Parts: sequence; structure tokens; C-alpha cells
Amino acid sequence: MEKIQFALREGETFIPLIQLLKATHVVGSGSEAQNVVVDGMVVRNGEVELRKRAKIVEGDVIRFADFEIVVKG
Repeated sequence: MEKIQFALREGETFIPLIQLLKATHVVGSGSEAQNVVVDGMVVRNGEVELRKRAKIVEGDVIRFADFEIVVKG
């Protein structure tokens, strides 16, 4: 599993889930990001996350395919 450290931009407290998937390049497009979330393929902190615009905050761990994304502040 490839681990990715993602830092939120200064002054921001969250990033929408589909934007995070695109920003970390684990998907190729916004529509692909939406599809993998709706299809239940994304896990947030151990639970399936079905909300495309879920607010991902510091400390969240996102798993998709062979990727683990750790969000830092």
C-alpha cells in the first residue's frame, strides 16, 4: 500500500473528498473521483464514505485501492 501525506493549505481546515482524491492523483479525473466514492470504494477512518463532498480534516485517513492518504494540518 502506498502511503501519501497530504497537507491542507494554510488557513484551510478541510478539503472535499473528491478534491482530495484528485489532488493526490489517485484518480485521473473528477468524474472518476465521484464514481469511486458513490460505488463505496473509499474508506475514511475505517468506515466507507459515500459523501462526495465530505469534509476531510486533519487527522483523517483515507484508503482507496492501494493508497492510504493521511491528512495533515
